[in-house]
Amino acid sequence: MRHPSFIARTILVQNNDVEAACRILNRILGREGILEQFRRTRFYEKPYQFRRRINFEKCKAIYNEDMDRRIQFILKKNRKEPFPGCT
Repeated sequence: MRHPSFIARTILVQNNDVEAACRILNRILGREGILEQFRRTRFYEKPYQFRRRINFEKCKAIYNEDMDRRIQFILKKNRKEPFPGCT
């Protein structure tokens, strides 16, 4: 097994390698967004900053969804020729 296994957010330390376990824990917490949420709540976020962040996250999600859709379309094997006769 390459990585020490984890159960929920409990990391199993192997061979007294605490540094590797900490890196794995930080990666898991970062992937789940817990570190970002912790950093956000350390200081007061003004209402205009809150609205601005929420709007940015919405726009980013819409953009990412659209790009994923376009990429999936390009990766399709059996799609119709978009401009027939122009090859």
